Amino acid sequence: MTRGPFVRRVAVLGAGVMGAQIAAHLANVGVEVWLFDLPADAADPRRTARDAIGRLAKLDPAPLASPARAGLIHPASYAGDLGQLGACDLVIEAIAERIDWKHALYARIAPALAPHAVLASNTSGLGIDRLAEALPAALRARFCGVHFFNPPRYMALVELVPGAATAPEVLDRLETFLTTTLGKSVIRARDTPNFIANRIGVFSILAVMHHTQAFGLPLDLVDALTGPAIGRPKSATYRTADVVGLDTLAHVVRGSAAVLADDPWAAHMVLPAWLDALIARGALGQKSGAGLYRKDGKAILVLDPARGDYVPVSAAVDPGVAALLARPDPAERLAALRASAHPQARFVWAIQRDVFHYAAHWLASIADNARDLDLAMRWGFGWAQGPFETWQAAGWREVAGWIAEDIAAGRALGATPLPAWVATVDGVHRPQGSYAPAGDAWRSRSALAVYARQPYPERVFGEAPPAYGETAYEDAGVRLWHDGDRIGVLSLKSKLHTLGAAVIEGISAALALAETRFDALVIWPTEAPFSVGANLVEFGPLLAAGDLAGFTAAVARFQQTLLALRDSPLPVVAAVQGLALGGGCELLLHCDRVVAALESYIGLPEAGVGLLPAGGGSKELVRRAALAAQGADLYPFVKSAFETIAMAKVGRSAEEARTLGFLRPDDVIVAHPRELLYVAKSEARALAERGYRPPPAQPIRVLGRGGLGTLKLLLLNMAEGGFISAHDHAIAVRVAEVLCGGDLDADSEVTEAWLLDLERRHFVALAATAPTQARIEHMLKTGKPLRN
Repeated sequence: MTRGPFVRRVAVLGAGVMGAQIAAHLANVGVEVWLFDLPADAADPRRTARDAIGRLAKLDPAPLASPARAGLIHPASYAGDLGQLGACDLVIEAIAERIDWKHALYARIAPALAPHAVLASNTSGLGIDRLAEALPAALRARFCGVHFFNPPRYMALVELVPGAATAPEVLDRLETFLTTTLGKSVIRARDTPNFIANRIGVFSILAVMHHTQAFGLPLDLVDALTGPAIGRPKSATYRTADVVGLDTLAHVVRGSAAVLADDPWAAHMVLPAWLDALIARGALGQKSGAGLYRKDGKAILVLDPARGDYVPVSAAVDPGVAALLARPDPAERLAALRASAHPQARFVWAIQRDVFHYAAHWLASIADNARDLDLAMRWGFGWAQGPFETWQAAGWREVAGWIAEDIAAGRALGATPLPAWVATVDGVHRPQGSYAPAGDAWRSRSALAVYARQPYPERVFGEAPPAYGETAYEDAGVRLWHDGDRIGVLSLKSKLHTLGAAVIEGISAALALAETRFDALVIWPTEAPFSVGANLVEFGPLLAAGDLAGFTAAVARFQQTLLALRDSPLPVVAAVQGLALGGGCELLLHCDRVVAALESYIGLPEAGVGLLPAGGGSKELVRRAALAAQGADLYPFVKSAFETIAMAKVGRSAEEARTLGFLRPDDVIVAHPRELLYVAKSEARALAERGYRPPPAQPIRVLGRGGLGTLKLLLLNMAEGGFISAHDHAIAVRVAEVLCGGDLDADSEVTEAWLLDLERRHFVALAATAPTQARIEHMLKTGKPLRN
């Protein structure tokens, strides 16, 4: 890889949970993979790997962005397929965390590797230099750690860990591949036990468990306190342990204790006895059906450690403590928690204090700088802020004083004083960089060329906030800006980028200005989601007042605005990440090109709220169906579009969105969401430089009454069979009428205006019905669809 080709083929050694899912994510981005495992039997030595590939389709969350991607993964065994390794540019070892097993495997495969190939271990914490001892001297320069987090498709972090002999250029090329091809956020860690994220994360879990017992708190209450309330994932602590597997957690903790015997906190690297007892009786978490939580019918039960049995989930955060946690000022919030006499508040202060203390003690040993540690916790554990960010936001020196007081008073988990460097700085993040205590220096971000593709990288607290270009136009709904490159960027300002009247008018005004000032336009909301669709709250007053004329005019205005995007003399490119639903999906359907992050969830779920797509989405799927049919039988293409809309389908990845017809073959999928703007601008610039002209209006062939009759018969059978409700049937009939073009002869040709009028009339008619209004109200109140 140092002088050879870029990564075209990869081998993954080990078809267990992590190995198979790493292979799946490589396949997601179009990389051909050989998945190796031990021979199952003489008759079928590849069966273990083949079975692992088959299981990928059954896992939730799905490791594969599209089931078809499994075709890029080839089963292999060490018995007869080692010759395939010679064609691989990268080999990732992902077998069990046994150094003797890894050494034996390395000795077996090393002679088969290509001279340029990189060998990387997915170890979660074993020493890279110790692993390298089993390798020939020449291979050690091409060996390193590459630690993926589980599940590999969804977790951003990969820790790249060099050994003493690893060549710098190998690390640079591998980091480039991991970043732009696999879409990962890479942190270079030092070769220390558990590296960065697991070192801090495992300690954090153990601190929570210790203080759970010390303060006598129920497990479900601890989860309520250690989730979003303090900027951590909804699964919090104990639910996360169930998902990971209690046996896996125990293995990680025992492994940590074994290699961290000289850690000042080593005495706390042990699981509570009640958790060991739970594991002994086979209650391992989600995979075994019971762990710290268990379902009993529809009821959720939680373990009561004192009783050793399950009780109904019932604990609630004290209202006074909840008010403290909700204080917007970080300094006031942390001070109030520390000063409170309530055990819940004291618990929250204690778990954060101990992580601050531990992270400060080990920073110089495990990470290059404070930014790397904070981002590792964001990307690897899903924290909203890393520990140093939280500490600095609350007042660096004051919090340092509180930690020191608690250490002196014996209240902290560790008795080791804070390191001396803590008193020499007033925070670890500044606009010019983040603090590196090992060199008493401030480190700027990586200058590796791949990061030029991320014009607006993720920032930590204390860094300069992103300055999104120079404003060309701004109103209540949108901001149009640029970086001096004659490409306008349109960003939506509404919450979740909903499409209400202000946004629609803003898009129209910004487009008119962009056509006079820029060569191309990119629609990029700066952060996910792209758009969750129309602002349903704005529907209420018009419908309540019975103002169907005003409501119809608003729908028509939305349609006209999206058509104006499609008909603009500028090429318009949508840069999509996260949700693009309903009107958000219709917005991108009218752009000349879409650049979508792999983790984009695109669809037209209007049927779930009793409506049908009326921003041109129904029209656009009819048009695309006619183009795809190319004069052949149109029914299968329209039926597919009908099922997509009537069943409110949403693609679970950008790849799946393409199969549903929301993305075209020439739309672009990128792995790293921070590269969206770079790639979208590249696409927009290429369109402009090729002399872009808007697509000409063309007649659209429709099925007419024959196809409509067939779809209605299908729906009647479903209704009579009890598969859909009466209102589902009413919605689907209207969807069918729009997609078939109405009561026309077969293969009639209609205009876009005809179809827009059809979808608008049926949309308004549905919105006026009581069942649809009940669905809208239920969605606004609960965030969930109502079946009525």
